[in-house]
Amino acid sequence: MGGLVHMQDGGCRTAFSRGLTSLIRRKPVDSVHTGSQNRGLVRRLSLVDLIAIGGNGSVGSTIGAGVYILVGTVAREHTGPALTVSFLIAGIAAALSAFCYAELACRCPSAGSAYHYSYICVGEGIAWLIGWALILEYTIGGSTVARGISPNLALFFGGEDKLPAFLTRHNISCLGVVVDPCAAILVFIVTGLLCVGIKESTLAQTIVTVVNVCVMVFVIVAGGYLGFKTGWVGYELQSGYFPFGANGMLSGSAIVFFSYIGFDSVTSTAEEVKNPQKDLPLGIGLALAICCILYMLVSVVIVGLVPFYELNADTPISSAFSSYGMKWAVYVITSGAITALCATLMGSILPQPRILMAMARDGLLPSFFSDINKHTHVPVKSTILTGIFAATLAFFMDVSQLAGMVSVGTLLAFTTVAISVLILRYVPPEEVPLISSLQESLDSVRLQFHHDTQEIGTETSENLVGSYEDDPQPLLDKEETILGCSLIKKELSQDVQNEQKRRKFAAWSITLLCIGVLVFTSAASAENFWSIPRISLGGLGIALLLCGLTVLACIEQDDARHSFGHSGGFVCPFVPFLPAACILMNTYLLINLGATTWIRVSGWLVVGALVYVFYGRTHSSLVDTDTDTDAAHAEEISATPSDDVA
Repeated sequence: MGGLVHMQDGGCRTAFSRGLTSLIRRKPVDSVHTGSQNRGLVRRLSLVDLIAIGGNGSVGSTIGAGVYILVGTVAREHTGPALTVSFLIAGIAAALSAFCYAELACRCPSAGSAYHYSYICVGEGIAWLIGWALILEYTIGGSTVARGISPNLALFFGGEDKLPAFLTRHNISCLGVVVDPCAAILVFIVTGLLCVGIKESTLAQTIVTVVNVCVMVFVIVAGGYLGFKTGWVGYELQSGYFPFGANGMLSGSAIVFFSYIGFDSVTSTAEEVKNPQKDLPLGIGLALAICCILYMLVSVVIVGLVPFYELNADTPISSAFSSYGMKWAVYVITSGAITALCATLMGSILPQPRILMAMARDGLLPSFFSDINKHTHVPVKSTILTGIFAATLAFFMDVSQLAGMVSVGTLLAFTTVAISVLILRYVPPEEVPLISSLQESLDSVRLQFHHDTQEIGTETSENLVGSYEDDPQPLLDKEETILGCSLIKKELSQDVQNEQKRRKFAAWSITLLCIGVLVFTSAASAENFWSIPRISLGGLGIALLLCGLTVLACIEQDDARHSFGHSGGFVCPFVPFLPAACILMNTYLLINLGATTWIRVSGWLVVGALVYVFYGRTHSSLVDTDTDTDAAHAEEISATPSDDVA
């Protein structure tokens, strides 16, 4: 009976150990030596195409969801005239993440974006969390943008009551929701366009982006003229520039952070780019630069023309110009708003099927999601399913309930990418060629050592004595060879041990840095907490952060980073300081999103955890790899001669 209990306990421990192992197992990275498999996608995108995709995901979100939808809500409820500062903070955080994304996109140019990078650098558990959060991000992002189309479309018809019945919003009082059929129809139209092909959909995105930028230039020039003419009444308020305080401004930054996800859309198409090492970093940088410039200028104009509490929640720009009697400008702005929303919707729905495809390739989702159409060379099935899900959300849910949830997925992905850069630089995966070369050197020395030992062992003692009496030099040469091999082996073993110590030291330093960031940002955001514990926790967090950062700055980076993945592309500067700042800023924005947003997102993450436990963990493509690795390791141990120990 006791033996049975012991076996059961051993089985439980084994199952628990396997569960933990599945969370930290990492997939190998494709390199220039192995090459990427041709999995159905074709490389048809150029730099201009990437800017269009980034423009519709980032610039389009700026001019679309950011300006045409969220500007009024965020300024009224969170920032006031400080909306421009909120955009600046969010833009800085996005720029830090863009550097990290650019390096990983060049080294790992495959579909999947942050999910793909975290799977290679961090582990399967975190990768699943990021992938699941990205699904939420892109779906809700598209739904959020689609909800803004009907208020702008109503301006062309003279009001929402003039719209056709199938396009107007309807209030279902029994359910407490306002349905928007126009948003759902728009999602279906964009989904159909994305199914045609990546090059065709990108061409449409390029056209609407150009129109959109022209309209924004008009808003900036005409709005600036009105502002200087009337004295910028929006800034002459008794409440000051920060009516909601610093925390309100930071909370607004976390919400409008949704507007900077364009370069994430660019990296999701890495497998379809003709020259990823060159075009991906340029596309990311140019898209983000255009985004930041337009955001800052438009926000300065809008909050200056009208007091923030008078901004219309649905159509802030059009209403601001209407208040000055420029009725004709309303139609120009509304045209830009409609094209921007359509372009942004395309940029939001485009990445999600590729995230689903990457997860299905790795076995974490059913293979249904990884099917590529032979004619259009896009994941049509995943695109259609994404469109149905996004249309359903756009039909039922309100924008104000969705924007913060989008920011959670974005900030989690950005934080993980920054951590992945630190891991790549200091503790790269063991499959990197540098470790293999060291191991090959050890193996060659070990083989030579065993060969010489066996040669000596086959000689009899009499021959050895006779040989020594006739000519002692050969035996001495063999002894010197054995001694030399032993010294080389010990020296190489010492180098490997030193390298392992450095890697462990670096890994613990990265861990301390992340823990310190979490403790410090939590204490800084806990305004209602007692002051003494809050200051103590803040000090502890700063100490851990600085300790980890100082160690990383002092120790050498791993030489294996030069051989990691595809070399020769963009390299993130100022490591470890830039990734650490990225982690700090994104974590602070995450914590300031509010409890309501986290409760909603937690429900989605719990569902994702259940899907992983009951499907993804057991169907992962790394399950067989782990088994083969363990068997090979066991054979290697059993085949190691006892002489090697001596």
